[in-house]
Amino acid sequence: MPRPSLPPTAIALRILAGVALLCAGCATPIGVARRDPHDVERDLDSNVISTGRPSADTAIVLHRADLRFGRDPEGAIAHLHERVAAERPDRDALFALAELSFYRAEETGEHARFLAAAIYAYAFLFPMDPEQRPNAFDPRFRTACDIYNRSLTWAFASPDRTRFEVHSGEFALPFGSIDIAYDPAGAYWGDQALSDFTPADEFRIKGIAIRYRRPGIGASLAADATPQVKRDGFEVEPGVKVPVTALLRIAESPRDLAEGHLHGTIEVHPAFEPSEVTINGQSVPLDADTTAAFAFSLSDPKRWESELAGFFDGNFFDRTGARLVGLEPYRRGQIPIVFIHGTGSSSGRWGNLINDLQADPVIREGFQFWSFSYATGNPTSFSAEQLREAIGAAVRTLDPEKQDPALQQIVLIGHSQGGLLAKWLAIDSGSRIWETLSARPPEDLSLSPDASALLRRVYFVEPVPEVKRVIFIATPQHGSFLADNPLSDLLHRLITPSERTLRAMREFTKKNREHLREGASRFGSLWSMNPSNPTLSALAVTRVSPNISAHSIIAVEGDGPVESGDDGVVSYQSAHIPEAESELVVRSGHSVQDDPHTVAEVRRILLLHLARTVHGAQ
Repeated sequence: MPRPSLPPTAIALRILAGVALLCAGCATPIGVARRDPHDVERDLDSNVISTGRPSADTAIVLHRADLRFGRDPEGAIAHLHERVAAERPDRDALFALAELSFYRAEETGEHARFLAAAIYAYAFLFPMDPEQRPNAFDPRFRTACDIYNRSLTWAFASPDRTRFEVHSGEFALPFGSIDIAYDPAGAYWGDQALSDFTPADEFRIKGIAIRYRRPGIGASLAADATPQVKRDGFEVEPGVKVPVTALLRIAESPRDLAEGHLHGTIEVHPAFEPSEVTINGQSVPLDADTTAAFAFSLSDPKRWESELAGFFDGNFFDRTGARLVGLEPYRRGQIPIVFIHGTGSSSGRWGNLINDLQADPVIREGFQFWSFSYATGNPTSFSAEQLREAIGAAVRTLDPEKQDPALQQIVLIGHSQGGLLAKWLAIDSGSRIWETLSARPPEDLSLSPDASALLRRVYFVEPVPEVKRVIFIATPQHGSFLADNPLSDLLHRLITPSERTLRAMREFTKKNREHLREGASRFGSLWSMNPSNPTLSALAVTRVSPNISAHSIIAVEGDGPVESGDDGVVSYQSAHIPEAESELVVRSGHSVQDDPHTVAEVRRILLLHLARTVHGAQ
């Protein structure tokens, strides 16, 4: 019987089905497809720290051992622990254990698991056998460092994770315990005892442009510093936060891992001291976050109260302690840089510049950083006298026998009014500045012995012998046009000068009217910066001593001609001095301290100073 014929549509459908079957038969079970390069990079860099997922290297270890970490994480970790406790530890398994332990620690928040992750990472990084050390090109090397650092931080974190609580004791581990010794007697920064450690990695920084970190090993912390003996004449800035690194050394061996009982010691290293340690014969850099600790120091609101309070209240700093402070303990052989802030300002305004300078290892080792705070409403001449006395007291305190040549090479860096204070310390005034006030010397006037002596110290000055270089930043050498307007007169009435300034000037002006020059009865910082002030004019034409190198950094806003420009407060013509060894114009407003061009120029000058000082000492 003949087969019935199919309609054309059915025939076409059968043909298409056959073609589809043929195509399916040609597809390969294994193949490749091109991917987005960014996806490739993410996969290559993926690890438990960067993405929260174990790396491909750990996945290989799990695959080869037929372990299902997702189903049985504790079983997988226990199996790998047995492998690393063998006579010759499995290096791949050690790294996998570090990653997987950290992963579980993040899930559970258990300190014991963080501590275990740190132990496994340490064992991977610092094997007893030098031949077992990881290759520097192995991406697991840096990941293991990060696992160790983060695990150590959280293994000793307080419940709210705001403190690193380090102490001796026996600590539990998932596979046993570890005895850890900590000696607080070793936690010192010069003569400052270190305490109250805060994890630095958790800080989000504002106000500081660049965050400087030194990669290495250890938990990066910020610590409080407390002087053991208070020294008159010089002290470390109260409330300073110190960048430190905590290091857990572990005496581990396969036998210790197998028996489940280890021993270790915790050390605390200030970041600005030798930055390397030796572990199992290796020289190892210590991790440090210097910017985080510095920003933490500057985050205290009390540090900024002095800006307005010190402007309107001339006695403010007489009640609040030292004026000249170090940002760290004194170290012999380092040249002091004294930062002098401007009007209505504070030492915190040097934050970005100091942060950049501290990050330069040559400057960091060659210099120490000091800052001077003063009531900016007082006459600049009287504030300069306080700076002069403070430097003298510091040098006498730190080096009474004059055995440290670095203290004879001091650099002053002054911004705005602070530059005028620096100028007073760098000149030989003779009698010319005093003669703008009176034709008679103080001893021939109706003055008490104290007032006469103070006025002589203020207005008859010689260069401070320890100062060898001055950097003027946006300094109104010939005055500021803002100081010569009705608003300045109003502000002047709101300022209360210091008691000693007021007492001396009242004696001078009220008891000696017939001997006063024009304008001699006016005083205060705003008058000190008024272009029509004869005393300022005399200071301006008195050149910096030829024994002191002077440099000018001048701010000019906009892109117009420099010679007719200004920074909104000081004109170029006012800031320019002919005796400057160098002059750099920065296109900026008055607050130019942290401009990258300013930072680069200050760095250049300091390196020049260091080179000339070293060369001169040879």
